[in-house]
Amino acid sequence: MERVVLHVDLDQFIVAVELARRPGLRGRPVLVGGDGDPMRRGVVAGASYEAREYGVRSGTPLRTAAARCPQAVFLPLDRDAYLAASAEFIAALREIPGTLEVAGWDEAFVLVDTGDAEQTARSVQALVRGRTGLACSVGIGDNRLRAKLGAGFAKPAGVFRLGSANWWAVMAERTPEALWGVGRKTSARLAALGVRSVRDLAEADVGWLAGIFGPRTGPWLATLARGEAATAVRADPPAARSRGREFTFQQDQTDLGALRSEVRRLARQVAGDLGGMGVLARRVVVKLRQAPFSTRTHGVRLGSPTRDPSVIEEAALAAFDDFELRRPVRLVGVRAEVGRSAADLTAGPREGHRH
Repeated sequence: MERVVLHVDLDQFIVAVELARRPGLRGRPVLVGGDGDPMRRGVVAGASYEAREYGVRSGTPLRTAAARCPQAVFLPLDRDAYLAASAEFIAALREIPGTLEVAGWDEAFVLVDTGDAEQTARSVQALVRGRTGLACSVGIGDNRLRAKLGAGFAKPAGVFRLGSANWWAVMAERTPEALWGVGRKTSARLAALGVRSVRDLAEADVGWLAGIFGPRTGPWLATLARGEAATAVRADPPAARSRGREFTFQQDQTDLGALRSEVRRLARQVAGDLGGMGVLARRVVVKLRQAPFSTRTHGVRLGSPTRDPSVIEEAALAAFDDFELRRPVRLVGVRAEVGRSAADLTAGPREGHRH
């Protein structure tokens, strides 16, 4: 028996949910975002593997995506469908003996004791497909970092083991950007300093890295490059700290009444979301993106934690009134920063639990 971490990651999640309802689109470039009209403002929320071959990813503006991949099929977002599929996915993983850490609506870590890690991973794939109809990739590692990277190498619908035995063979010559948590800018900065590979980063002097990136980030980068990760799989991770909604105007908006109306609508949607999460807001933040792309926020702290729609709406309007509207607005958002859940306000300390 051995103890391993599995990283279970649904493949092209949003698109996969849509393809399950529209199997005739399989094999075609499919993009999901906004109301499905690529000529309207918005960004891609999900891209099929076929669409990604054209350089389209999540976050790509819809109009840019249409230019890069004009033959793509564009579909509108259906948030409720994705939330339902995610709930089925997580419910399936809770059937696995071990410790479950939900990392997102389409991915999770599972700490398991097993005599055959690869077979266990295949069993997890079969379980997820049987419960949800969706395919997943599974990374096997001796820690969260290696399991997470392994799942990336496993895509689509595969299993890949990444551990101390094959770490250098797989990772040594890759750029630091291949590491979980290292972005393009940091990788470019490292390259400018002569650190062009994971091996270079692992062999770099920790004191030198600390002097450049800071006393915490520098040593952390070296630790990542060695494939080491101290963070354990947590059965009860921290709850989400915020919940927000946004709306992009198709034409830049200057009408104050229309803007306030949208703030009210978003605030009430957020209040409804909080009810579904079983949490209470302690602060409400409004975000405005003014032409061309200047983004600002203002927040209001609530007198006591709540999810009362009228209170959240009033706070959102108060935050909105703090803005100086000198330019047209292209996007407005309302976010609730959450505190304790309603149950936590009356319950005592909770014990940890295992799934």
